[in-house]
Amino acid sequence: MKFLLKIIAGLALMISMAHAADQAPDGVIRDTVQEVLAAIKQDKAIQNGDQKKIVSLVENKILPHFDFVRMTRLAVGKSWRTATPEQKQALVQEFHTLLVRTYAKVFAVYRDQMVEVKPFRMADGATEATVKTSINKPGAQPVLVDYEMIRTPEGWKAFDVIIEGVSMVTSYRGTFASEIQKGGIDHLIKVLADKNAASANDPLRKAEGK
Repeated sequence: MKFLLKIIAGLALMISMAHAADQAPDGVIRDTVQEVLAAIKQDKAIQNGDQKKIVSLVENKILPHFDFVRMTRLAVGKSWRTATPEQKQALVQEFHTLLVRTYAKVFAVYRDQMVEVKPFRMADGATEATVKTSINKPGAQPVLVDYEMIRTPEGWKAFDVIIEGVSMVTSYRGTFASEIQKGGIDHLIKVLADKNAASANDPLRKAEGK
């Protein structure tokens, strides 16, 4: 019986991966947004700022759709070429942790925002694409968010997020370059690790009025 269950689970995983690989980039973003917003609306603990649940939501629903190796390589820039495999692995891990916290803070203050995925067109055979969205909240100006996507064997994944024309990767590239200039790749890894360790103890959402 256990063996049969393992086979069924394996088949389900293969079907899920095949679906993800065939899905268009705008479909990946649209489905992810719908799943995340539905989870927030249904879970009172997330609405109340439960840190563990918010981080779990980000880890399980959002970050699997990011190409962290490519994202980190672009953020580190030319210094990536001289980094050792161990340094590259550490950089990807710390950058991953940093983005978990960044996205968790966004959802910790979520109220009644709606996300609109703009009409999308892509040339046949394209391996990169831009998916444009806007975050809409009653009484406020829409926030424009674009996702730069790349086709991978596991499906379309994001490698940059552009908010109101500002690239997340480009923003980090300047900061990373400054830290590398101070003390090399190992110094950058330490700075990221220290930042992640410090932020792990900070509340995602400040108390009301503070």
